[in-house]
Amino acid sequence: MSISANSSESLDRIPKNNPGTNPKDTAKQNYNALRYGNDKGSINFGHIHKEGDVTSGVMLQSDNGNHSLSLDIDGPRKGWTSSISPGNFQIECGDLNQAAQDSLMINAKNGNICIIATNGKIRMEADDFEFVARGDNSQGNFKVTASESISLESKKFIVNAKSKFRIVSPGSGEIIANGVLTTYGSIIRGVTDACSKKDSKVGGRRFQQQNNQVN
Repeated sequence: MSISANSSESLDRIPKNNPGTNPKDTAKQNYNALRYGNDKGSINFGHIHKEGDVTSGVMLQSDNGNHSLSLDIDGPRKGWTSSISPGNFQIECGDLNQAAQDSLMINAKNGNICIIATNGKIRMEADDFEFVARGDNSQGNFKVTASESISLESKKFIVNAKSKFRIVSPGSGEIIANGVLTTYGSIIRGVTDACSKKDSKVGGRRFQQQNNQVN
């Protein structure tokens, strides 16, 4: 019979000569843990997590075990600060600051920052937005991927590509200006499938072949 990863059998802390998939032969031990609390909540010093692999230096907990704040000090989560809330998690600051000041800073000295809404939207709102991607060689990229649409709406839309820009679609494409549409290039070339079998007098067949199938 299979054992649930969260069952009491798989989480026992008894060392075994052949622990198999149960690594509890290395369970943490703590003989000076302290706990203060009542039926509404508690604060723990030296609490060992249920799996037995991590010790929490300080843990704040409500009467709901899924509502806690833990400062872990060893094991695979050494140095972690974990906050778990069954409801909302809210941060408010900067009431005494000026508009130009930095009121909230999140700095990951190493590693990534992940903001994930598993079943919902991510909304960001501000007077201005500034995105800066800095890096050398293959870094410094700003990537946007959407399974459906990317919609941009503004008074002005200005793009300045220092070396190259490309707009590609395997379907139809449109450029529309209800006013004046100005196009400039040192050389402007228009290529259609008419040159797919035989080059035109100004060429274009190679370009057609390169772009006939969009990656």
